[in-house]
Amino acid sequence: MDQNTKNYALVTAGYWAFTLTDGAIRMLVILYFHLLGYSPFEVAMLFLFYEFFGVVTNLVGGWLAARVGLNLTMHIGMSLQVGALLMLTVPDSWLSVFYVMTAQALSGIAKDLNKMSAKASVKTLVKHDSDSRLFKWVAILTGSKNALKGAGFFLGAWLLQAFGFRGALVILAGALLLVLVVTWLRLPGEMGKSNAKPKFTQVFSNIPAINWLSAARFFLFGSRDVWFVVALPVYLYEVLGWSFMQVGGFLAVWVIGYGLVQASAPKLIRGHRPGGRTAVLLALLLTLIPATLAWALGQPWSPAVTLIVGLLVFGVVFAINSAVHSYLILAYADNDKVSMNVGFYYMANAGGRLTGTVLSGLVYQYLGLTGCLWISATFVALAALLSLRLPPVRSNIQGAVST
Repeated sequence: MDQNTKNYALVTAGYWAFTLTDGAIRMLVILYFHLLGYSPFEVAMLFLFYEFFGVVTNLVGGWLAARVGLNLTMHIGMSLQVGALLMLTVPDSWLSVFYVMTAQALSGIAKDLNKMSAKASVKTLVKHDSDSRLFKWVAILTGSKNALKGAGFFLGAWLLQAFGFRGALVILAGALLLVLVVTWLRLPGEMGKSNAKPKFTQVFSNIPAINWLSAARFFLFGSRDVWFVVALPVYLYEVLGWSFMQVGGFLAVWVIGYGLVQASAPKLIRGHRPGGRTAVLLALLLTLIPATLAWALGQPWSPAVTLIVGLLVFGVVFAINSAVHSYLILAYADNDKVSMNVGFYYMANAGGRLTGTVLSGLVYQYLGLTGCLWISATFVALAALLSLRLPPVRSNIQGAVST
């Protein structure tokens, strides 16, 4: 195993550990604060700062990583997540909406620093002419991350039931701190540091393909979170009468399956190099799924069966679409500005999640799950339209698309 492969394995392991805590803390907050009597919209608002500061972090984080290195920004993210977990261990009387939003802001900054650093690291660890390895490595990293985020949902629900809210948080913080120390000592400090010291104004991409892809990413992830973040778990708990463990376990299995499909994307589209046309076709197919699901929930059929089938189909198509996006951003990125290009792209991703999260609570409260699904279909259709401007991937993509 060469050194680059070893470093990739370390980056992936650190990302896995962080992702478990990220999924767990989300499920803990949703279930615990719903139990405390928070409305769906109020629960959504708890994540407002989480998503908002994700937008800011991706914008600034890419520039910071280019100056100080991806190793440092990744471990700053881990440290902030440990702090965010411990912030929520205070007594219930301290847990005001603003206090929890502040803790979630730290968690949002942590998540996006860690994600941007891990994804950008892959580009630095792959030879410039190895497109197939780049697609494979980024698909494995992204897919395994999502599978473990699903495991984190289950872990959070189980820890809440077994150890209580605060006990769960202490266990998660201690485990992540241990991983932080190991990866900090083993990864090279210069990883991802730019040869030049870029100015902050350079964070905005001058590569048209990245701008169009980022806009499509905004609506793609908004389409998922508008019904998945708050509306779906509350619907399963309130309307279908599922227990915490059933809700957490089902969402965990779905996200794990979604992640496995995402990691397998290179095999599923073997023989075809993903490009702009691939993203368009996948988005058009995805548009049909929430629209059909919204219609089906109005029919005299079992809502549980309808949701399970619809979620399985949505998860497969969304996972492949997301994997293609994750490959395209690295393929389009400038080698010497990869962290800034990736940061800009994930800023759009975080913006879509922010919009989707707020709408998930607001629309569900007034229009129910069906209303969230119709908005989801609209968002995916917009992603398809924006993807029409994406070029194919060429071997020298920077020169091909930056004019």
